[in-house]
Amino acid sequence: MGKKVLITGGTGSIGKRLTELLLKKGYEVAYLSRKKKAIPSVQVFEWDVEKGYLEQGALDNLHFLIHLAGAGVAEGRWTDKQKKIIISSRTDTITFLANQLKQKNILPAAFISASGSSYYGADSGNTRNTEASPPANDFLSHVTLEWEKAADLIKNQEVRTVKLRTGVVISKEGGAMPKIALPARFGFGAPLGSGKQWVPWIHMDDICQMYIDALENDFWDGAYNAVAPNPVTNEELTKQICIALDKPQWLPNVPAFALKLAFGEMASVVLGSSYLVNERIRKDTEFVYAFPNIKEAVKDVLQ
Repeated sequence: MGKKVLITGGTGSIGKRLTELLLKKGYEVAYLSRKKKAIPSVQVFEWDVEKGYLEQGALDNLHFLIHLAGAGVAEGRWTDKQKKIIISSRTDTITFLANQLKQKNILPAAFISASGSSYYGADSGNTRNTEASPPANDFLSHVTLEWEKAADLIKNQEVRTVKLRTGVVISKEGGAMPKIALPARFGFGAPLGSGKQWVPWIHMDDICQMYIDALENDFWDGAYNAVAPNPVTNEELTKQICIALDKPQWLPNVPAFALKLAFGEMASVVLGSSYLVNERIRKDTEFVYAFPNIKEAVKDVLQ
């Protein structure tokens, strides 16, 4: 049996693809889930953070811990209640695991946590954000700061900890891509707002391979901008989606005020500009992208 990788949020789109790749490499994969369920080739352990429950055996023979759990930021209007859920679903889960590891005196070889490109704010304009850039002070940045602060609870137990600040994941299913491409499928693809806002993106296979590289290589440590090397504008992303689907690009752009009326504060997710530079990936790792350019990435998932 290979080394055990325990994953929170394993049934999400990244978790599913990552599991496929880990199993192919011979790892033993286990999930933490709020409900007991049967998943082929994966052992599922039940947990309930609010009740302080973790099924016996979940942490046995643990080599690596991956944290993907977290409520989607685009799943509903940002009411005060929803904002609390977005934060707590990311942070309370890590706090619980940190306490469990400490109580049981278990030290995994590495802890890899998802994080967000929103660390630098929902709208940082044309500023080129490297990992050394300061955080912003809006809601999404606050979410990411609390997320990473929680991850440090495990780091402080002398566990090598990696935080992957992830942008828009270009994938066949799940995440933002199917929603972004939906209007174009019906012939109404149009840039959002000005269309000039920068979109930090990465192909599903590349982000999953980053998790694996981070597990297997001890020199991965700390925060990384987990994005492709070539950022694009919303206008260019829309153009490539329309080309891949062989659909016309609709004009004019979808006005910003209409999106704000429809989605409220959450409209910042698509109207904000975020230019991320993958400086640490490029300089400090040996990672090789399978999809460095948006044209090939979009074509791969939509055709």
